[in-house]
Amino acid sequence: MGISSLGVGSSILTQDVLDQLRSADESAQIKPIELNLANENDKKDAMTLIEASMKNFIDSITAVKSQTLFDERSATISGSSVTATAAASSDIQDFTLNVVTLATKQIEQSGAFGARTDLIASGAGSMNLNIDAQDFTIDYDATTTLDDFKKLINDIAGDKVDATIVQINSGEFRLFISSADTGTTQNITMTDNNAPALDTRLTTSFDATAIQSGIDANFTFNGQSITRTSNLVSDLISGLSITLKEVGASVVSIEQNRDNIMTKIDSFVEKYNSAITELTKMTKPSTDSAERGIFSGESTIKNMKRAIEDMIASIGGGVGSMADYGFDVDKDGKMTVDKTVLNTKLDENPANVEAFFAGGTFTNTDGSTVEVEGAFNELATKVEGYTKYNATLDLFKNSIAENITTLEERKTTATERLDAKYEIMKKQYAAFDLIISKINSASSMFTEIANAQIAAQSN
Repeated sequence: MGISSLGVGSSILTQDVLDQLRSADESAQIKPIELNLANENDKKDAMTLIEASMKNFIDSITAVKSQTLFDERSATISGSSVTATAAASSDIQDFTLNVVTLATKQIEQSGAFGARTDLIASGAGSMNLNIDAQDFTIDYDATTTLDDFKKLINDIAGDKVDATIVQINSGEFRLFISSADTGTTQNITMTDNNAPALDTRLTTSFDATAIQSGIDANFTFNGQSITRTSNLVSDLISGLSITLKEVGASVVSIEQNRDNIMTKIDSFVEKYNSAITELTKMTKPSTDSAERGIFSGESTIKNMKRAIEDMIASIGGGVGSMADYGFDVDKDGKMTVDKTVLNTKLDENPANVEAFFAGGTFTNTDGSTVEVEGAFNELATKVEGYTKYNATLDLFKNSIAENITTLEERKTTATERLDAKYEIMKKQYAAFDLIISKINSASSMFTEIANAQIAAQSN
């Protein structure tokens, strides 16, 4: 900003006078707009918090309204002989598994070689490896080492066998071949197609030295004898995957996954309380501006808060209420859930609990049935009436954005109007200042003349 000479001539019409007048006009015309603009921007920021808490709330509702939540199963096992996992909707049941023998792999070892780099054949040829009724041809030549041979087996028959070289002692290396699968069908045989080109330590020794035979798993299910080729049993009971771990008996209980249900319920309660707390704070009425909520005068936000609180007491499809399942909201709006009550309901009739919360067929005490939407589905529909795209909150947020745009435009217009006004006034002040300066100069001249005449007459 340049240095102003305004007022130099008169010392009256100064830049400071213009600045004070401008400040008074800004207080009357600009400041109210800025205060309104700040308030609307505060509302915009508050809406960001509300949207975040409402998104978390609707996400928690989505998690508990799914029927699959109530269909999830967990497996509790007494004993260490087996492990088990249960797919959704598996039959809830208890059973005993007694593992008699575990399924094992067939493992063969070669004769001893002095080093991994020992040659394994006197000339070119091929070996046939047979396992599980499949033949694999392994080609070799006079330059093939024991290590090369191992790699050829893994490359060609690696889906069915695993080949590895083990150093037993200093100067003693043996090739081990084990079946990839378990069971009696995994017998390994190796035949040289070009005898006697292949070293006999890789034919005769394998034929004679099976250090572990492939056998089937044997176990009993509730006393019934069962045989499987693998320790992973997925075809015994629909939806169950059982792994045999060791010899011995175990009791397996397939149950509804209550832990997961309670985790999702806890999340719902937490997100509900968070949303209501945020809405309460932002709609709080008070004569103290420091305590008053930013939306204390906004019916849209207050109505949404009231509607959410009323929903908890009203949803249930006519077959019960949330309170029947342990849910309670205190006078401060905080929700809690009595899990003892909820677990009792799940013990008594898990199908009815699922229907009440997620929708489906609800069976009344008299045996009659009714199709219900599900309490959490009802809640989701009503909340989404506020939160989904172009719903109430979107429209309200857009109105705030429009208010901000309008106020910014009004501020710009008012500022430009004052700029123009004070540019004119500055020019007028400069002109007036010049006139006053000239008048002051003439006055000074006349005063000097008068003083000179008075002095002359005195002499």
